[in-house]
Amino acid sequence: MAKQVGYARVSTRDQNLDLQLDALRNAGVPDELIFRDIYSGAKEARPGMHAAIAAVEKGDTLVVWRLDRLGRNTRQLISTAEDLKGRGVAIRSLTEGIETGGSMGRLVYTILSGIAELEREVIIERTVAGMKAARQRGTRIGRSEKMTRDRTIEAVRMLAEGKGWKPTAELFSVSTGTLSGAIQRHGLSEQLVRLRNEEAVDRRMMRRQQSSIGL
Repeated sequence: MAKQVGYARVSTRDQNLDLQLDALRNAGVPDELIFRDIYSGAKEARPGMHAAIAAVEKGDTLVVWRLDRLGRNTRQLISTAEDLKGRGVAIRSLTEGIETGGSMGRLVYTILSGIAELEREVIIERTVAGMKAARQRGTRIGRSEKMTRDRTIEAVRMLAEGKGWKPTAELFSVSTGTLSGAIQRHGLSEQLVRLRNEEAVDRRMMRRQQSSIGL
């Protein structure tokens, strides 16, 4: 028999889960099937989310107070939603009044994919604008010792979004070898691989959603 499983999350221990828990209970989710997390958005570990996902089966519905409870960013949200969809599990958001198992489900996924794409473009635009502004101020950018961890993370994000190594390196006024060395030096090689994999998943999902609605 299909069931509802609830998930609630707050970002810090100073925040209270009561509002979300009450909403889930009022929606008919039994206490024993409500899972929760209290964690910083910068952390990857989400034991409550993992337990909730493990508890749902085909035909079930994962209920949340708001869609953003499913991830700390749009990419994570979409990844979770895609995983659940592939398993035949619907998502129900109480605040937005959305249920992906309904007739509007495909539209919801298409909108989320569009938002994720917009976020990627904004990240790239802000990075490029910041580099140009720094050059105009006379700031020297790009010497190997200037490839700080923060700047290298920006470069990793751009590479993950599909920008080539040479164009990315040129934005930071370094060679591709220097950029590669900075990524290794700051221990970001695995992060680059992971982000590229997530990017590939996002693009495949977007293509499927667009194809399903005839775009």
